[in-house]
Amino acid sequence: MAAFIDRIDEIATLENEYARDAASFVVIYGRRRVGKTTLINHFCKNKDAIYFLATEENESENRNAFKNLVAETFDNTLLANATFDSWAPIFNIIADESKKGRIVLVMDEFQNLGKANKAFPSVMQKVWDEILSKSNIMLILCGSLINMMTSQVLNYDSPLYGRRTAQIKLKQINFSYYHEFDESLSFDKQLLQYAVTGGVPKYIELFDKKKDIYRSIKENILSTGSFLYAEPEFLLQKEVSEIGSYFSILKTIAAGNHKLSKIASALGVSQSNLTNYLKTLIDLDIVEREVPITEENPEKSKMGLYQIKDNFISFWFKFVYPNRGMLESGHSEYVEDKIKKNFIDNHVSYVYEDICRNDVWDLLSEGIAFNRVGRWWGSKNVEIDIVAYDSTGNDIVFGECKYSKNKKGMDVLTSLQEKTKVVNWNKDNRNEHYVLYSKSGFSDELIEYAKRHNNIYLRQL
Repeated sequence: MAAFIDRIDEIATLENEYARDAASFVVIYGRRRVGKTTLINHFCKNKDAIYFLATEENESENRNAFKNLVAETFDNTLLANATFDSWAPIFNIIADESKKGRIVLVMDEFQNLGKANKAFPSVMQKVWDEILSKSNIMLILCGSLINMMTSQVLNYDSPLYGRRTAQIKLKQINFSYYHEFDESLSFDKQLLQYAVTGGVPKYIELFDKKKDIYRSIKENILSTGSFLYAEPEFLLQKEVSEIGSYFSILKTIAAGNHKLSKIASALGVSQSNLTNYLKTLIDLDIVEREVPITEENPEKSKMGLYQIKDNFISFWFKFVYPNRGMLESGHSEYVEDKIKKNFIDNHVSYVYEDICRNDVWDLLSEGIAFNRVGRWWGSKNVEIDIVAYDSTGNDIVFGECKYSKNKKGMDVLTSLQEKTKVVNWNKDNRNEHYVLYSKSGFSDELIEYAKRHNNIYLRQL
């Protein structure tokens, strides 16, 4: 397994901050297990760094642990034996030491300090303004509770607002880097694993590459004592109150209800009661509101659909949460069989579409101009997997994604061309291109036809 994968932009941001002539203040946040600490440790290699992990203990315990860490780092016996009822003297010592050379100071799980003392962001503001901002220090505040990090550090009403010099909201690793976890995996095996683990490094590490996907799911998710069996509960329980309400919404979306009206109807509540819950799930990077890609005013669109954007969360709410009674009572075979029957058509095929939409950017090298890519759907139940267009020009790409065992023929192309007639964007003045994705390739007839038409692209993934 590769030791460190992707994170190119994030490392570049951190190195730029480290190279500043003045103090810098970076905020790193993102969901649990996404690799924040790994990123920080990789960046801190060969640098003078102090890494402090805040715990859920009270403030004085954290302060004492911080003091001892700093004393040990600088071999400062006087500090080790001292007792403080404030943080400033400890930070003053770090600032003095930074005169000898730049120091990276990391405070991980920073939100725990704010939980222990609600006034701690104000304490940190004073420390930054009076001590650290005038020193040769790169301060990194890191946290995995997105709501708390936002309220304590990033929001306008936080005492620390406006102090940061950079921020990184760490997201999952893109599928295009997935092969680096195991170069021996075929594309299809990568896809099957990605459909379950998403781009969360910790989840990816759990899946044994030698075993088939269903055995890995059984061992790592369906077993009631396994690491991922209750993972969504751990993800949400510290972010939200009323975890049951959020679980009900996610289960409803996973069951295929994507319109606000359908979600509300399935739950027996009014639409207005759902908006705050959905906003929270969007802020947590678990759900996204999607509109047809050609919509001019997405916020005002009445065509919005709510999707679970996290592969693992989507898988869990489709197959694990509705069947927990069976799993808890020892009937895992029933759930395993259900997954085998529905995994490909009801889950993997949608993940495949996402990967194809990401891949379509490669068509820019073919000379097609576009700057927006997404899905499209209309009021007549017409759906198109891929629409990419140039918002200031005339080029538009229509695409279809087929994850099946059979080669795809002319009927797929003609069906797609028929559907494009209901897309009104620049209808009388556009250059149409077509891209077909197929797991299993294409018929000879379609391949020959594409060779004769330079606006048709066939891609086998």
